Amino acid sequence: MRRPVQSPRRGPRMDMVTPTAFTPWASLGGGVLIGISAVMVMGIFGRIAGIAGISQGALALPGAARDRDWRIWFVLGLLAAPLLMLALGGAIPQTVPQNLPAMAVAGLLVGTGTALGSGCTSGHGVCGLARLSVRSLAAVVVFMAAGFVTVFVLRHVIGGL
Repeated sequence: MRRPVQSPRRGPRMDMVTPTAFTPWASLGGGVLIGISAVMVMGIFGRIAGIAGISQGALALPGAARDRDWRIWFVLGLLAAPLLMLALGGAIPQTVPQNLPAMAVAGLLVGTGTALGSGCTSGHGVCGLARLSVRSLAAVVVFMAAGFVTVFVLRHVIGGL
C-alpha cells in the first residue's frame, strides 16, 4: 500500500510505504520459512539459528570460526531471498525510509543491544522461546519494550525520521 507520508520537515514524500500494513499471508509465509530454517540449522548443525551469531561467524577471519562455510551460505540465502521473490514476480511489501544517518544509528543500537543481550530476536525470540528459555523470554520482553519506546519517541517526540 503506497500512500504519501507527511513529513513535518520536508512536506509530502512518496518514497515510504506504511510499515504497519497488515500482511497476514506474507507474514505467515515468512514465519513458516523462519521456523523451517531454524529447525534445519538445529537438526543439521546442532546450532541455534540466531542471525547475529551466524553473521558474526560468517564475518570471522578464515580459520577463526570452525563452521564458517554454512554461516556464509546462510547469510547469502538471507540476502538472496528478496531477490528471488522479485524474480518470481512478487513484491517486497515494506520498505524503510531512506535516512542513512538514522539507519546507521539504528544499526549501532541494534548491534549494541544484540551484544548486551547475547543474541538477537531470531536467537532468543524464535529459538529460545521454543526451548522455553527464561533468559530468552527476558530478552524478548526487553526487545519488545525497547521497540515500543523507540516507535513512540520517533513518531510522537521527534516527529518521524
